[in-house]
Amino acid sequence: MRERRQATAPRHRAREFEAFAGGAAGRLLHAATLLTAEPPACNPRAQELLTAALAATYARWDRLRDDDPYDRARQELVARFARAAWRFHRPATGGLLSRLTPQERLVLVLRLYEGLAEEQAAALLGLPVERVRAVCTRAVAALRHGAAPAARTDAAGRTVTP
Repeated sequence: MRERRQATAPRHRAREFEAFAGGAAGRLLHAATLLTAEPPACNPRAQELLTAALAATYARWDRLRDDDPYDRARQELVARFARAAWRFHRPATGGLLSRLTPQERLVLVLRLYEGLAEEQAAALLGLPVERVRAVCTRAVAALRHGAAPAARTDAAGRTVTP
């Protein structure tokens, strides 16, 4: 009897994760596409980012227990994007948020697309709440006015001039 339960546990785990991924992948892919600033029709970096985030979430699936798997997957997505943006300073490829820095895109996606409170976004990014508020305000202003501001910061917090 015990062997039978042990044999069905991995299948049950896989089915649970497949159901989660089937429901959450579309929204997470859209968030990844916004982060990478790729056009929705051609977003290989966003798909790669999503695949890595879902794989990491699956690896921790048994340990999530009462945690929200979507929050965990979003956290993985954000962390992986932030690391990649800090290491590889790739130019954005023409998406809606392409004129923003990676940090501005991160804050906007978390605050406006994902609907996180400033405190939650700040905790997730490891930034002070005031910094998240300032970055969000600056990014929204840049999008509204159609031009990038004179001085911005990159993902590492360094000032960047266009």
